[in-house]
Amino acid sequence: MRRLLLPLFLAGSSAIAQLPQLTLEQLPRPTMPPGERGPVVPAQVERWRHEAKALEYGDGMKRDEVAAAKLYCRASRYGDAEAQYSLGWMLTNARGIQRNDAEAAHMFAAAAEQGMDQAQNMLARMGGTPLGDPPPCLRPPETDPLPVAPPQPARGAKPISLWATLPLPPQAPPAIVNYVKLLAPEYQLAPALVLALMAQESNFDPLAESPKKAQGLMQLMPGTAARFRVTRLSDPAQNIRGGMAYLRWLLAYFEGDVMLALAAYNAGEGAVDRYLGVPPYAETRLYVRKIMAATGGQRLHPFDASVVGASPMLLRVKAAMQVIQSR
Repeated sequence: MRRLLLPLFLAGSSAIAQLPQLTLEQLPRPTMPPGERGPVVPAQVERWRHEAKALEYGDGMKRDEVAAAKLYCRASRYGDAEAQYSLGWMLTNARGIQRNDAEAAHMFAAAAEQGMDQAQNMLARMGGTPLGDPPPCLRPPETDPLPVAPPQPARGAKPISLWATLPLPPQAPPAIVNYVKLLAPEYQLAPALVLALMAQESNFDPLAESPKKAQGLMQLMPGTAARFRVTRLSDPAQNIRGGMAYLRWLLAYFEGDVMLALAAYNAGEGAVDRYLGVPPYAETRLYVRKIMAATGGQRLHPFDASVVGASPMLLRVKAAMQVIQSR
């Protein structure tokens, strides 16, 4: 049986005493931190990570790996890639907590998906794609509302009245507003949602291009453009149509759940399925929060079930959120 020796450095002395030998299974297993109350801003997430690091290494405070793991977990749920990597490292090295390679692989994967090279290297050493469901530290925070599918409207139905009364982005050019309003009934989308998404994606710049090669008003990736038959990404009319077609598809796939559809528009529907909700990426969480705020927090939108079948993970997403919210 593998054993781990935990050194105890005695204050004021260079002598080192050793604790009794502990098996890996006898190391503590941190419990999940409680749900947060109220909104969590990025500065709070950063503070959790800094405090966790100080606790992990005993920097200016008493060393406490279990408390550090809990704070890393808290920050990880809100998409902090450094916290995800640090918790993965603790899990795979049994740094004061029980070793769990399966959970560590998920933590490294989340950090790698946000562009952290160190995490990608660690994940490659562990064999690549992690197996099974993501651990609780990567599940959507408890503040995420529970998705409830709205009743299906008749084909071609107009957006529900709440969507119709929402204000449009004041900086939206009139020509774009009019074009979106003209197309909205065809795609069964509320203009307010389309324009709020466009404002976040490109701020209405038809020449916008992201470092990841997303282009145009709706910031379509080349693969997504091809998927929805957009042949010229630089053509504003084609770009808007392609983005609206994708958004309509996502709303059908997630049965009208706006939060999940927005998360998928930013990170891909595969990531939403894999993480059972909004992925633990800082960029995606902020993206969703901004658009939801701009549209009055409306969580439900009519959808056309004939566009695509519902996500096979949707029932599991709802069940997971119900368990979290019942705690």
